[in-house]
Amino acid sequence: MIARIVLIAGLLAAGLGMAACENTVRGVGQDTEKAGENIQQSVQPKPQTQPMP
Repeated sequence: MIARIVLIAGLLAAGLGMAACENTVRGVGQDTEKAGENIQQSVQPKPQTQPMP
């Protein structure tokens, strides 16, 4: 009976841990994507503006 309780508690803890990791990995992916977009924007040539007389 105690072994069954320990098994259920372990499975519950593992499930919660995996759910937390999913959010972390998704967040890292979003951060990486945003960083890539910022790099692309920074290397694109900016349009030349005419100086005001």
